[in-house]
Amino acid sequence: MSDDAQTPPAAAPSADRPTGSVRVLPPSEPPSTERRPRERTFHGDTFVDDYEWLREKENPEVVAHLEAQNAWTLDRQEHLAPLRQTLFDEIKGRTLETDLSVPARDGDWWYYARTVEGQQYPIHARYPAAGPDDWTPRVLEPGQPVPGEQIMLDQNAAAEGHDFFALGSLDVSDDGTRLLYATDTAGDERYTLRVRDLATGEDLPDEVRDTAPGAMFTPDGGHIFYLTVDEAWRPWRVWRHQLGATGSQDTLVFEEPDERFWVGVGLSRSKKYLQIELGSKVTSESWLLESDDPTGEFRVVWPRREGVEYSVEHAALPVSPVEPVETPDSTSPTRDVLLILHNQDALNFELVTSPVPAPGETVAPQDADVVVPHDPEVRLEGVSASERYLVLYYRREAISRSAVLSLIEPAGAGGGPVTWDFQEISFGQPLESVGAGVGVWEQPNLKVGYTSFVTPSSLYLYDVASGERTLLKQQPVLGGYDAGDYDQRREWAVAEDGTRVPISLVWRKDKVRFGVSTGSAGGTGSAGGADDAPAEPAPLLLYGYGAYEYSIDPYFSVARLSLLDRGVVFAVAHVRGGGEMGRAWYDDGKLGAKRNTFTDFVACGRHLVATGWTASDRMVADGGSAGGLLVGAATNLAPELFAGVQAGVPFVDALTSMLDPTLPLTVTEWDEWGDPLHDPGVYAYMRSYTPYENVADDASSYPKVLATTSFNDTRVLYVEPAKWVARLQAAGAPAMLKIEMSAGHGGVSGRYSAWEQIAFEHAWTLDVLGLADR
Repeated sequence: MSDDAQTPPAAAPSADRPTGSVRVLPPSEPPSTERRPRERTFHGDTFVDDYEWLREKENPEVVAHLEAQNAWTLDRQEHLAPLRQTLFDEIKGRTLETDLSVPARDGDWWYYARTVEGQQYPIHARYPAAGPDDWTPRVLEPGQPVPGEQIMLDQNAAAEGHDFFALGSLDVSDDGTRLLYATDTAGDERYTLRVRDLATGEDLPDEVRDTAPGAMFTPDGGHIFYLTVDEAWRPWRVWRHQLGATGSQDTLVFEEPDERFWVGVGLSRSKKYLQIELGSKVTSESWLLESDDPTGEFRVVWPRREGVEYSVEHAALPVSPVEPVETPDSTSPTRDVLLILHNQDALNFELVTSPVPAPGETVAPQDADVVVPHDPEVRLEGVSASERYLVLYYRREAISRSAVLSLIEPAGAGGGPVTWDFQEISFGQPLESVGAGVGVWEQPNLKVGYTSFVTPSSLYLYDVASGERTLLKQQPVLGGYDAGDYDQRREWAVAEDGTRVPISLVWRKDKVRFGVSTGSAGGTGSAGGADDAPAEPAPLLLYGYGAYEYSIDPYFSVARLSLLDRGVVFAVAHVRGGGEMGRAWYDDGKLGAKRNTFTDFVACGRHLVATGWTASDRMVADGGSAGGLLVGAATNLAPELFAGVQAGVPFVDALTSMLDPTLPLTVTEWDEWGDPLHDPGVYAYMRSYTPYENVADDASSYPKVLATTSFNDTRVLYVEPAKWVARLQAAGAPAMLKIEMSAGHGGVSGRYSAWEQIAFEHAWTLDVLGLADR
């Protein structure tokens, strides 16, 4: 992966070497991987897999082989050690290491996190609110004492003695007296849940092992709802724990037997309802229970219907005085409704309001009122409700957007129904990411986050009535960063089927010189005209993902500056399979249309070469997880297009994984990739593109490949990149494997370790691009 937006596994420190004037050069050839052929036969097709034996995780031979590959990679990259240190120092030097987040109020406290120079992890703290009307956060100065501060959890102390540490749950009881937290010290995403008395700082006897992320208190603080996973690492059970009881006394509340569905549990922002949400890749379902009755029975909102997805948000809408009566704790008449975002007969989703089902009942979709209708050009993505505002999240023209609606203005002094007129919030940039947050239910103001490829992440206090924005904090970038030194723009490639595919680019202005118009660039931005291209090909890193309807929106990266300042152009190929252009964009890059993802990426690379942005010997492809599948498949399709390929935790042995329902995530993924176990057509289609099985017999002309992974990854098992690299090496490709032996899918933990990871990968990229001496 290319920067700190995604953190691939880190480089382990090189072994100590004896000092002396003569250095023994590392071997030029990688450690040989023994072929141990195993036949895999499905639907009349037999594939001989020479390296499946590497799946034997407990086999000492496998561990020894992985360590040998790791050592060889480090030896081959040792000449880049000074550059890695320089890159690490640059990231560190641009980062305000002792810093604080903007406090957020909940109840009687303001909560925030802070970091301290030299420490890997955040410290979670709070200070008391001055009173009920205190809704403006203090301006906290980094490194200065915070009056009234109470430290709730120091992750550095909790991580002491562990090579890996991750926090999976963090919640405070409504009365502010107890903290719930869950930790993972192995990287396998199984968390131990604990409860801390915030008055004494001591942990209570309550402890539950092997939970999934997302545990929470009930509003009364008397119960905890948490999740556990099945053998395939799928969250499938919801449990209720009574504070003070042993784990063996916990009550199973909900169980989802369908292996396609993941389960989650939460609390409505109003804290009026407990919610259980479950979903496959194509179907979802929500259940509700009044939070003041935590031992009661949940009831379904809309019974699941195959292919229909929906999400639920509780809201209290103002009404005219002659309509339903006011709530007991309000001076304005309101009615409880559910805001339901759904895709039934609405590909890009629509927003409806629906009555809250009474206990023991459900509501019917036909009883819902459409308030934001379906639009083929606008993909609705979410809605948030507070006592005063609604915020709608959506994307249009490949850009994520937010719009707000006031619930107090429509009613006025005399009351009245809501008029569904959302006001879009924009900062006026062609490439930007804007997200508004309503905060807690009773919060009287909004906070708006804004960033772009050249604008550090910024948080504003937003006045809905006037539109005035007050900057609360902008991500510090030390060393004199000037956004005016950089530029961003949008290009459009044309795929082989004629589809226009967006590409986002960012570069440093004085490092990329623009010449005369090529007449074919088709870009939009500020680089001297819509059709201008660089006067000479620039080194370029092309990133892609293209799965799960996940969109790569404009974002700022401190680590990326080290590439831009050396003249590298960073580009994102918004290929099909992602969500940038709406639900149809996703559908056209999944299942039987998955090949579009790969050919889109190749088309983007060829467009950037044809329009003069770069050249094949100056371009590195980059992708992680499903993006690793993308760049692996693109390498097989067009090995001549790239000088290098960087693949983080890559899903490159997809067919083998999708044929084994006992593996983590397989069954839940069939709606994304297809079911090759039972469908011969799906088997043949996946067989045609899976990177591992389609490496050329002679791969000596392949680009340089760096694959990174983690031994304890439960999402994309380490064996996939290990097998892929073994096959690449055997076929003559210049491939390397870097494996972190004590981490999971997200790589190592801790910010300094993450910076080391990034420095390792950036150094490799710069070396491939011929920029290692800059």
